[in-house]
Parts: sequence; C-alpha cells; structure tokens
Amino acid sequence: MGKVSLEGIEFHAYHGAYPEESILGNRFTLDLELETDFRQAMLHDDLSATVDYSKLYKLIKARMDVKVKLLEHLGHMIVTDILEAYPKTTTIRLTLKKHHPALGGLVSFSSVQIQYPEDYA
Repeated sequence: MGKVSLEGIEFHAYHGAYPEESILGNRFTLDLELETDFRQAMLHDDLSATVDYSKLYKLIKARMDVKVKLLEHLGHMIVTDILEAYPKTTTIRLTLKKHHPALGGLVSFSSVQIQYPEDYA
C-alpha cells in the first residue's frame, strides 16, 4: 500500500446551517490522504494504475460546488465520491476546515475529520 495526499486545497464555497453563509460564502481548506495499491504505477510509470491528482481535485471541487449545511455531510459525500472513483482505496483521512465560522466571536476555523473505514463501521 502507498499513500497519496493533497494538502491545503482551498475553495470559496457556500456551505453552512445559517442563511447568510449560503449567500456570503466562506473559505474552506481540505487536507486529504488516501491509501491505495499503486505498485503497478511505480513499476510501469502508468497514471491509470494510481490516483490521478487532477481528477481527484476536480471530484472534490465538484462536490464543494454543491451547497450543504454541515461539514460532516460534505466530508462524507467527498469520501463517497472518492470511493466510487477509486475503489482500490483502502483508507481515507480527510480534514475539512471552515475559516472564520459565523459563531458570534473570533474563531480561526471549525473543522471535521473523517476517517474511512473507521467512521463507517
């Protein structure tokens, strides 16, 4: 097994439980680590035998463009999309941060961490 990661992916998106969040939007940062078997890619220099970073980014961006209320749900949908696109993935670690959440005070970010398969047992 090998690890593939994308770190510090940033988006401006419109997720949140409060009406103003879906109008104003916010900055989100996502860190992602996948474990998968990419031995054939190592041996044969074959992109189709591993996770295509560009495709992975586009998959995440497409999901970030769909408004939801909860970071937990958004993270789950991203995990589901990854598993559908890359069924050889055995482990996913995802951290999703919302910068300066609307909480009535100064907060740098709120976040959720999702781990597959642990959180899906």
